[in-house]
Amino acid sequence: MFNQKNKEIENENVIYVFIDASNVWNAVKSIKKFIEYKKLKDYFKNNFNTSKVEIFYYDAYPKEGTRDYNLDGKHKFYTYLKKGLGFTVRKKELKRISIISESGESVIEKGNMDVEITIDALHNINKYDVAILFSGDADFLALVNYLKNHGKKVYIFSSKDNISHELKTGGNGYFDLKKINELWGKDLKHRAKE
Repeated sequence: MFNQKNKEIENENVIYVFIDASNVWNAVKSIKKFIEYKKLKDYFKNNFNTSKVEIFYYDAYPKEGTRDYNLDGKHKFYTYLKKGLGFTVRKKELKRISIISESGESVIEKGNMDVEITIDALHNINKYDVAILFSGDADFLALVNYLKNHGKKVYIFSSKDNISHELKTGGNGYFDLKKINELWGKDLKHRAKE
């Protein structure tokens, strides 16, 4: 009986989804609608013949006091993804870097999550058959090739205006996020001034 159960698990098509929030945000701004994350697991179950979907969400958020709006909503969203939908949420504060040039001092913010995505994809490599990567960054081509060379199928979800040619053609398939109507929900509205 134990061996039979193991066989069933081995034959199961398990999907791990890795969502780079900054990449998705570019599609959201372009289409002017929010993604309905509660529909994501069903979308993959219905379209990828799987019974198990694990979703990882990666985002960097502004340092408190650096915006003229309250960040509570962002942190409530993370809680909703984690506790309400069962996602694994990886988040970190944006790093603020002072740049001094001839025109004076300015601050840039960086919140790249590529390393965290790569670590999770490699750390969990024996737990899934299919990796879904929500990103258009060519830097992920090395990860995509590594996963494919280890027998994984890798599909890229991005948008035509935010994907590198290398990544678009490097996986087992590419899906234009903007054309997947069932994932899009409420209209994006401009934030009200406080």
